[in-house]
Amino acid sequence: MIDLYTAATPNGHKVSIALEEMQLPYELHVLSFDKKEQKAPEFLAINPNGRIPAIIDRDNDNFAVFESGAILWYLAEKTGQLLPQEPKQRSQVMQWLMFQMSGVGPMQGQANVFYRYFPEKIPAAIDRYQKETRRLYEVLNTRLAEVEYLAGTYSIADIATYPWVALYDWAGVSIEGLPHLARWLQQIAERPAVQKGLELPPSRPVEQSLTDAKSMVVR
Repeated sequence: MIDLYTAATPNGHKVSIALEEMQLPYELHVLSFDKKEQKAPEFLAINPNGRIPAIIDRDNDNFAVFESGAILWYLAEKTGQLLPQEPKQRSQVMQWLMFQMSGVGPMQGQANVFYRYFPEKIPAAIDRYQKETRRLYEVLNTRLAEVEYLAGTYSIADIATYPWVALYDWAGVSIEGLPHLARWLQQIAERPAVQKGLELPPSRPVEQSLTDAKSMVVR
């Protein structure tokens, strides 16, 4: 049994999607940011950085894992799923996982902050992060013109990237002119495990984003 400590964010949804895809039993613990539960001593004992998501693997001596990418890697190793054993294929998964962790997440996260939440509008900051997020989307689109999924076959790299890109409109970033990215968004959105994972816990609706993506797919 896995204990999942999470909240309704793209990083949180990475792990709930992975658990659903891997069909691992888990217990959901939703943390309230308003109550600062992620900074409580009990949670800091699991993740000293005080951020979600984090897991405890009860079947492995209550082993705690934090950082969403590290959790995906751990679960893939545990189950033998969504991470190939062949060295080159495995490396491709890790490369695109790191691309999300170091690029898409941080840049789109900053776009979200300055576009949606920052107390004052700073046009230069909004423009900088939206443009960089769009550039990263273009990298993804180029890759997806060549392969069905980021590492060739569906993997933890796709699971890590999808919850961020699916909320492109929330960051004020367009996917117009990126048909391969739109196709990938639609394809992953149709997976039952992804649909279930996005509900645990629920976030802002992404239906409009996905509707827009479908209209951009080149058939």
